Amino acid sequence: MAEQKQAAPMGERIIELTDIYKIYSDGDSEVRALDGVSLAVNRGEFVAIVGASGSGKSTCMNIIGCLDIPTKGTYMLHGTDVSTMGDYELARVRNKELGFVFQQYNLIPKLNLLENVELPLVYRGLAPEERKRRAMEALERVGLAQRYQKFPSQLSGGQQQRVSIARALAGTPPVILADEPTGALDSKTGKDVLEFLKTLHKDGTTIVLITHDNSIAEQIPRVVRLQDGKILSDVVKEAAVE
Repeated sequence: MAEQKQAAPMGERIIELTDIYKIYSDGDSEVRALDGVSLAVNRGEFVAIVGASGSGKSTCMNIIGCLDIPTKGTYMLHGTDVSTMGDYELARVRNKELGFVFQQYNLIPKLNLLENVELPLVYRGLAPEERKRRAMEALERVGLAQRYQKFPSQLSGGQQQRVSIARALAGTPPVILADEPTGALDSKTGKDVLEFLKTLHKDGTTIVLITHDNSIAEQIPRVVRLQDGKILSDVVKEAAVE
């Protein structure tokens, strides 16, 4: 039986994409990486955006993450229209409104764990004492506060990913955007990272996770499937994280 599309549960809207298109021109032809996507995510939701290569999920991630702007359509993030912002404004929004967790961790080798987690707070202009306090709290939350002076090369892949999660949490953003967060990990370590994300969700964090892996998506309470730049299905299944 085909999956049935369901509307997002009512609540405070954090993300609202309305009729979003991302069109790339190639001479006389055009590619519609996103083709009229409308999607709403409410505060406290855990949403997986799933699709094969070429489905549009990476483009969707870039739009949601304010790394790109749509060709057409409106994107409201936490009540602000970001769909027509310039690079400087988008950078400011990314720093304050979004926390990023990437497949390859994106930690800086020459900085220790504390300095890596502090980095987005430096760009925000916080005082050193406040940066350190927030960074240490975030490292404590992921179980790595005792290793704050270590460098990324001294950690396992799973530990590095937890540092990247701490970096995302330190700025207390409304949304965590996780791009294939288990993709570079072995299955056991990937499971541990996913369990930690589930714990963050239960604590009230809003999470949007991008993945091509159906076994990951099956564990997320809401799954949005993309195909050819369109939403194929949008299914809420709260029991998935029990």
